[in-house]
Amino acid sequence: MFWLIILLLLGFAGWRGWQWWEARDTAAQAELSGNAQHLLALESRIDALRRDQRTQGQRLQTANATNRVLRDELLGISQRAALLEDSVSRLADPDHTGVQALRLDEVELLLTTAAQRLHWASDLDGARRAYALAAGLLDGINDPAYLSLRQTLAQERAAVDALGVDPRSAAIGRLEAFSATLDALPRTSRAEQRRAMSWWRRAFSRVVEVRPSDRGVIVESADRNTGLAALQIELTLARAALERRDAAAYRIALQRVDAWLTRLWPDSPQQRAHRAALRTLQATPLTLRLATLGSSLQQLRALRGAR
Repeated sequence: MFWLIILLLLGFAGWRGWQWWEARDTAAQAELSGNAQHLLALESRIDALRRDQRTQGQRLQTANATNRVLRDELLGISQRAALLEDSVSRLADPDHTGVQALRLDEVELLLTTAAQRLHWASDLDGARRAYALAAGLLDGINDPAYLSLRQTLAQERAAVDALGVDPRSAAIGRLEAFSATLDALPRTSRAEQRRAMSWWRRAFSRVVEVRPSDRGVIVESADRNTGLAALQIELTLARAALERRDAAAYRIALQRVDAWLTRLWPDSPQQRAHRAALRTLQATPLTLRLATLGSSLQQLRALRGAR
């Protein structure tokens, strides 16, 4: 009985151990199955999160593109608003209203005309009339912003009035006076030279002619007439150069006139005086120099551009 009881106990212990082992194996398999399911669920969630991330990325790209379009549209709207504001301010500007704008245009035209007359033609009278008309029109504008322009225009008018006579006109008058006094220069003709000779010099003058080697004065009548014609041509060229204000050609023509003076008339105080007058004519400026020329026009354009 003892051994039978031991065997029964051993059988019961074996059976319980086997049940425990099966229960443990079943629990382990169930745990492994649960872990696998958890892994599958996690992978599914990760895939879903990835899909959501891609969707959100696409949405962000679409939103960025929409924001760029909206930003460009806002910039365009702001630019249009600035243009509209500028147009409204220009319409509200008194410079663009009727009579005042027309007067300012006339003042600018007159100042431009005066500057061109002085610069290109040195027409002092025409420039003074244009400046006077511009000053009269500017006095009719009551805007205090143009007060400094009136002062600048008054200074420029005073400078133009102080110029006096056009230097080209003065040079033309002096050149005409110089040409008119050429015939008064003293010269000794060939007949007078022969009458002043002694009888033996007059006898041998047809055979031998003695002249100083340092004198280049033309004595023969034909050569002298040719020289006088050439002198008149050079004077005409000098007058033409004065008309077109070509200072270089004018001075070169006067240099040739001086050379003809030394060849057509002998040395005398009158000849030296004429040569000194030629040098004075050569040094005469042909253009007007005015430092403030165009300052009123520049200031008017600056004021109108700023406003």
